[in-house]
Amino acid sequence: MKKLMGLMLCAVLLVVLAQGALAQGKLKVATEAGFMPFEFVAEDGSLMGFDMDLMKAIADKLDMELTIDNISWDGLIPALQNGNYDAIMAGITITPERAQSVAFSEPYFESVLTIVVRSNNNDITDLDSLKGKTVAVQISTTGDYAAEEIEGIGGLLRYNTVPEAMQNVIMGTAHAMVIDLPVAEAYLAANPNAPLKHVGPVADNEFFGIAVHKENTELLAKINWALAQLHADGTYDAIYNTWFGVQE
Repeated sequence: MKKLMGLMLCAVLLVVLAQGALAQGKLKVATEAGFMPFEFVAEDGSLMGFDMDLMKAIADKLDMELTIDNISWDGLIPALQNGNYDAIMAGITITPERAQSVAFSEPYFESVLTIVVRSNNNDITDLDSLKGKTVAVQISTTGDYAAEEIEGIGGLLRYNTVPEAMQNVIMGTAHAMVIDLPVAEAYLAANPNAPLKHVGPVADNEFFGIAVHKENTELLAKINWALAQLHADGTYDAIYNTWFGVQE
């Protein structure tokens, strides 16, 4: 009982500390910058991408000083829960499982999964055709979860970053990679000589959200308000068009 009470007090303290930082007008965010075009490291070392521009616009709407750190993908939710960050934004799909650990904003992007294969591979066209094949994924992503559910899959290779997984498809270590379509398209555009192609949407649509600590309802409300304002004044569309082209 004492241990449980101690854990509860620690959780409350973390939220209080986070709210104190918010009261001072500071917003500390973590991302994993290996998910182009949503977040990536530019040649000058700065963080760029759709998510980064959108988060900057949110901070501007809230009149808050923004800092964004690039950390490992599998460390994002633990770092948020530990109170190291106020929010995390990294093309994170809203799922019931993740919603047990964090609170999500309203969806800010709709995505879908695809399969990336070598250019000369005409056998793999959908998830069912991955049976008996070795599949590469970024660990703990929806691509990972989708591949894990394929009956009779030959093998599942989990990597920390998208480039690592893509490289192993190129080398033939894996037959394919399951990944979000916009990320696959951005990787292929940035690496035109890579002997790869994608085979189109292969799963139901999914939605990205910004995650905050489950107890931080104040920040969640502010982020949702800012997102609504950015949609209303055209800022969201301008950022979207910069990274994905004009919406049809």
